[in-house]
Amino acid sequence: MAKWHGFGRCKTRLSKDIGKSNSAKVQSVMTKHTISVAKFLQENKLIDISIAITGLGVGNCRKWSRKLGINKFNLQGKGCLGEKMKRQIIINKKYCARHKIKNIIFIGTDLPDLCHQDLLNTLKELQHNDLILGPSNDGGYWLIGLSEKIMLSHTYLPFINIKWGGENVLQNTIDNFASKKLKYKFLNKKIDIDTIIDIENIK
Repeated sequence: MAKWHGFGRCKTRLSKDIGKSNSAKVQSVMTKHTISVAKFLQENKLIDISIAITGLGVGNCRKWSRKLGINKFNLQGKGCLGEKMKRQIIINKKYCARHKIKNIIFIGTDLPDLCHQDLLNTLKELQHNDLILGPSNDGGYWLIGLSEKIMLSHTYLPFINIKWGGENVLQNTIDNFASKKLKYKFLNKKIDIDTIIDIENIK
């Protein structure tokens, strides 16, 4: 899930401290880093990458994804984060079925310390769990991995009754699974870069 790093159109809280131009550069660097980590696994035939973009039209999305070296892209579309993620599942379902892809992993582009092992751990844990969550410092999550079991029967569960952007996103997501016999696992907590304090804390 990526946002175009346009001047004044991304990292608005961070831009108050370091300026719009610098915050756009930070977003661009983090996006390229995320893509680099994911492409390493794709080159080893462990995952297929699909980038979901917001902030650009179809034509510019195509140009940007090509520049990043990614063949498959979609627009995020309107709505809250939950609606955008669910839309990506619907869009990619046929592709996943055709290529026998059982799991979907969502990652953001706000993680300068994302590494290959994070994604390898997610793939490993999805073999034994229904849901994988990477908790973030703001009460949300930096990664969510959905198993085949969720994809087939419980697609709606991670995305309902959640105040997106609030401090209880992670807990709300867990609560949505409470009534179902579904197994979940946490990865290590990471810091999403949204403010200058986040950058200072990650050093």
